[in-house]
Amino acid sequence: MLGFPCNQFGAQEPGTNEEILEFATSNYDANFQLFSKVEVNGDGACDLYRLLKEAQPGDIAWNFTKFLIDGDGKVVARYEPQVAPDEIANDLSARLG
Repeated sequence: MLGFPCNQFGAQEPGTNEEILEFATSNYDANFQLFSKVEVNGDGACDLYRLLKEAQPGDIAWNFTKFLIDGDGKVVARYEPQVAPDEIANDLSARLG
């Protein structure tokens, strides 16, 4: 799992990258790679999110949109924010075979 903070949704990530990392690890015990803050929609969207949305179309509606990428780098699924990570377990297990 990789995390990309974004402040485009209700200004929920206003801090620095260091502050966001501290908050995620101390409050949520985040144990995954957390990258620098990015934009995911609009003209300023980072290249990664442009590619993700090309493969699974549509703007990102809110934080915690998730994408499943296979071992070949192909985007195989998109999960909206209300889908909990444990709900993705079956799809992930099927891909890991």
